[in-house]
Amino acid sequence: MHEVSDKPARADARAGGRASVAAVAAGTFTVVTAEMAPVALLTPIGASLGVGAGAAGWTLTVTGVVAAVTAPLVPRAAGRADRRTALIVLMLLLAAANLLAAWAPNFGVLLAARVLVGLGMGGVWALAAGLAPRLVPPPAVAAATSTIFGGVAAASVLGVPAAAFVEAAAGWRAAFVAVACLAAAVAAAMAALLPRLPAPGRTPGGRAARRVGGRPAVATGLAVTALLVTGHFAAYTLVRPVLEETAGLGPGAVGTLLLLYGIAGVAGNVAAGLRAPHAPRATLAVLAAGVAGAAALVPLLGTTHAGASALMVVWGLAYGGVSVGVQTWLLAAAPDDAERVTALFVGVFNGGIALGAFAGGLVADGAGTGPLMALAAALAAAALAVALASRGGAALRR
Repeated sequence: MHEVSDKPARADARAGGRASVAAVAAGTFTVVTAEMAPVALLTPIGASLGVGAGAAGWTLTVTGVVAAVTAPLVPRAAGRADRRTALIVLMLLLAAANLLAAWAPNFGVLLAARVLVGLGMGGVWALAAGLAPRLVPPPAVAAATSTIFGGVAAASVLGVPAAAFVEAAAGWRAAFVAVACLAAAVAAAMAALLPRLPAPGRTPGGRAARRVGGRPAVATGLAVTALLVTGHFAAYTLVRPVLEETAGLGPGAVGTLLLLYGIAGVAGNVAAGLRAPHAPRATLAVLAAGVAGAAALVPLLGTTHAGASALMVVWGLAYGGVSVGVQTWLLAAAPDDAERVTALFVGVFNGGIALGAFAGGLVADGAGTGPLMALAAALAAAALAVALASRGGAALRR
């Protein structure tokens, strides 16, 4: 049984390599940039289409909901299709969705475009996040996984701040056009660099996915994901208006702080990628504590440019490692079902994005930024408690 299942992975590793990993990382970078671009654009989108900042945050909510629902279904829907072909098609869908967003004459059309973004990004995440073992030999899997999730952190470094700068120079619609062009370019790169990736011998069905999700270590990883991602995005979705109100920053300064956040996020991704295989529980606990502390201190210390900058760096360091930290945990918890557990992870992750963005908008519109940051800190602290209470870390090391 194990010999049969290992042969495709060995063949993929011979045909893949660093270039293939880089192409997949470019894909994760692009889908996260597409998903997160409204974070940098909420204020001008709201002004242009006549909605408030909280309502404009629904552009993230709807994308997260769609991705959460569809991601666990994508591997099964793809069936026996070559995963390389499926990734290319999904990237082209992402390009078309962002062109529609750029054209949107009203908020309803923009939300429809964001539904398509959710379809594309949920599918790409579900198929791409667990590909490292199929592209490189076993000794290089940890580094390749970190590289693939480095695309997530790099999107914070380059994607979201770039969207802010493009908006400042040419308007929010131009930012969506830029994302569409990037998605088309990545589709071409995948066509040129990825090897054939035949479907795994088994495709994830609902009953099998529930069996995987019921494993204690998997359930813990998913619970930490749900709490931490929901808390993070409750605050991060509205980070531009929060920084504008709390520290009195303008668009250029906000873009600079988002860049600092992203650079710190890359460092956090690398550090978590190195530590998570050896100390999974401690890694997730440190990350959750960092997010909780940064969010809690924003109303207190984020009232100046220097204070806000320091907190954004801490926040970026902590959250930058979440994706690779949790994915490492889950792949170790279910090494025999990488695609299935990855689909569950993507679904829960994007469900957290949707719920966080929705809750954050409601709290910000109804109670202000102070309670918003308190909510984010409380959810991250709950993730810390779950990680500390779990015995899964020791089981994963064994």
